[in-house]
Amino acid sequence: MKNLPIGKQTLSRLIDGNCIYVDKTELIFNLINGGSYYFLSRPRRFGKSLLVDTLKQIFLGNKKLFKGLWIEEKIDWSVHPVIHIDMSGSGYKSNGLPEALKSIIKREAAKYAVVLTGNTYDQMFRELVEKLFERGSVVVLIDEYDKPIIDYLEDVPQAVENRDILKNFYSVIKPLDPFLHFVFLTGVSKFSHVSIFSDLNNLNDITLHPRYSKLLGLTWEEIVLFFPDHLKALRQSFGDETDELIKKWYNGYSWDGVNFVYNPFSILNLFDRYTFENFWFKTGTPTFLTTLVKTLNANVPDLENATVNEIAIDKFEVDRIDLISLLFQTGYLTIKEKKNRILELDYPNLEVRESWYEMLLSMLNETPAYENESLLRRMKMSLTTGNTEMFMTLLASLFTSLTYQQIEKKENYFHSIFYLAVKMLGFETQCEVLTSFGRIDVVIDAGRFLYIVEFKLGASQQAMDQIKNKRYADKYSDTAKKRILLGIGFDADKRAVGAWLAEEMD
Repeated sequence: MKNLPIGKQTLSRLIDGNCIYVDKTELIFNLINGGSYYFLSRPRRFGKSLLVDTLKQIFLGNKKLFKGLWIEEKIDWSVHPVIHIDMSGSGYKSNGLPEALKSIIKREAAKYAVVLTGNTYDQMFRELVEKLFERGSVVVLIDEYDKPIIDYLEDVPQAVENRDILKNFYSVIKPLDPFLHFVFLTGVSKFSHVSIFSDLNNLNDITLHPRYSKLLGLTWEEIVLFFPDHLKALRQSFGDETDELIKKWYNGYSWDGVNFVYNPFSILNLFDRYTFENFWFKTGTPTFLTTLVKTLNANVPDLENATVNEIAIDKFEVDRIDLISLLFQTGYLTIKEKKNRILELDYPNLEVRESWYEMLLSMLNETPAYENESLLRRMKMSLTTGNTEMFMTLLASLFTSLTYQQIEKKENYFHSIFYLAVKMLGFETQCEVLTSFGRIDVVIDAGRFLYIVEFKLGASQQAMDQIKNKRYADKYSDTAKKRILLGIGFDADKRAVGAWLAEEMD
């Protein structure tokens, strides 16, 4: 059984370590022969660095690393000088971005014994390309191009400063076209052409290109082909449900709405640990994402099943961040369906959805996740037994730890906490349910009981009157479940659940 390549991001380490390599070289061959300038955005831990290193080894002519792979006899293995820039390890946090860029260029120059005379990072970059051209047309590979910006999204002035420095740095590339053979940039996010790529407008952005939708990530066919022994062992542990569990937990990422791939980091850890759990999410979910939900007063239910134009998620700006766009580019939302240029977005899978809910709830109600977990277990029992009074008592306790003084007096905040709580209970929950007379805030299917819920800032009676006057329960008149009407008033001043009313219907 070959080893799992956990933590390995270079092709030589995979090959020398007798690790599994999922052969993507046919797609890479098509990439190389289809153009010269590319940009690809994918979430963290999706194999971008390994892809960049694979391109590097191809252009360095290291044919021995590709023994038995699709591409082995398909190219002439001509050698090119390669400039490999990895922003993730550049030291910009300690030394500042300009000095970090100069250090990178000096290091790349030293590999080829090139002496540089320039003083600034852009001069040195240009000089390095021109001098390397004496040995052949140059390949430029830039990994995590946006990391000096992404790492400072909570410090907008610094993020903007780094953005402007990178724009100046990358602007060197286009005028050097006569010296260049191939250019490839990867990152998590795509900033608009007016900010970073305005001077590098010849890049072919393949982020949403259907031909390259499976370039990163694992298809089910690849899992079966390249991990047969690991899959067999996992099936022995989990039986007939194994394949469906893998799909539910880790499948679902798509960049064209047609082809769906599994999270490679989570799949590798699943085969290593033989347990279904949160692998990708807990390795580095930035707190600024959940903080944005709070500061923008986002309505959490609106984040799933969102319908947007492709143009709207294609880019964003550090000083005008769009939450949906950012969640898509960082991998927390993905394309579930695409019609023309209209995209339906949702959480990719169980791992992301449940982990995101847990993190959001903990942030919104300012309570450690383990305390919420205990509370939620009791809330689930109260709903399944029809004990509305106990449920409301427990719900009220979700708000007791709030100390944040700047909460806006809007229903979105309270609605989001309520929604996250009931979604984490595992019940089928619908928001903004249309009826003939209006729109129900939330409907919860809890087994024998169906809860029809309306929220109001202030009076619970007003919420109950709306349920009755607009005859919300009529939509479910054919159900055999016991219908419970629940009108909830939220006290914005106290940041807590206020009065509530419940009625059972025959």
